[in-house]
Amino acid sequence: MGYEFWPEALEATIRRAWEMTHGVPILVTENGIGPRRRRAHRVRRRALAGCSPALADGIDVRGYVYWSLLDNFEWFLGYRPTFGLVTVDRTTQARSPSRAPAGSGPSRRRTRSPA
Repeated sequence: MGYEFWPEALEATIRRAWEMTHGVPILVTENGIGPRRRRAHRVRRRALAGCSPALADGIDVRGYVYWSLLDNFEWFLGYRPTFGLVTVDRTTQARSPSRAPAGSGPSRRRTRSPA
């Protein structure tokens, strides 16, 4: 979508929130990226890798919610950027899990729904 991303910032953000709130449990409510699908899984993995050291240091991370469940409408770019964990067919509104061929990361492959 044209913006810079630094997935390793999640760990720094968790640590900063922990410090600023004096130990209030952390819930990551929106984390994700909208790059090409081939790279999205690598970016998610890099972001999540930062949670482990924080947990190992005793930071109470209670949960993690990925952004976004569904591909959605972006005001500036319409339906073109795809980043959801679930693919939405805009013609039929059918939904299917985004799947990745081995080694290539998530793709836009769609499954056929029974007629």
